[in-house]
Amino acid sequence: MARRKKQQEEELIVDLNEVGGKAQDFFERNQQIVIGIAIGILLVIGGFWAYQNFVKLPKETEAMSQMSRAEYYFEQDSFIKAIDNPGGGFPGFAEVSEKYSGTKAGNLALYYTGISYLQLGRYQVAVDYLKDFSPTGKITPSLKFGALGDCYSEASDIQNMDKALDYYKKAANAVGDDFTGPYYTFKAGMLAEKLEKYGEAVTLYRKLQEKYPDSQQARNIERYIARAEAKK
Repeated sequence: MARRKKQQEEELIVDLNEVGGKAQDFFERNQQIVIGIAIGILLVIGGFWAYQNFVKLPKETEAMSQMSRAEYYFEQDSFIKAIDNPGGGFPGFAEVSEKYSGTKAGNLALYYTGISYLQLGRYQVAVDYLKDFSPTGKITPSLKFGALGDCYSEASDIQNMDKALDYYKKAANAVGDDFTGPYYTFKAGMLAEKLEKYGEAVTLYRKLQEKYPDSQQARNIERYIARAEAKK
């Protein structure tokens, strides 16, 4: 029995040595491949870090700086200058959105450009820019959808009231805040009533009353509810 156990232990040692030898042989035969993969992983990690710190971050900072003059004219309601020619060697929002595509500033420039064209009555162009804008955070999704609703409700060439209503409801249902939430809920209700969708208007008005009772839009909401109820 003892001899058999010793024989099994010797066989196990031989097997382990054989496995270790095979692993070593594999590494010796493929060491260039193994080392190449390891170096490749390190290069990817190092390249990503370098891109973030030496390319993306400086580009982001540069984009925000370049956009400052266009923002100034936007705040002054000089939308044409803000879009194309703020002067002083600075680019307008349209150029920033292209030149710095992929940055947060370039994305924000899409929104600014869209709103500027909306203010100028260039609704289809505004829609194109606003749709390309990727909103982040709590408020900007509401602002994007609300602006698209304005484009489709105010445009004569691309007017689509049903689409406008959908966007107002999206704006109202986005996380938003205590301003955008009640504002777009009320706007959706008003448009629904205009489209003679009185049941939907009542639903929206009641949602406003229940969810935002302290908002400015909710102060006289009973009157709107009664009016829409009477027309159902």
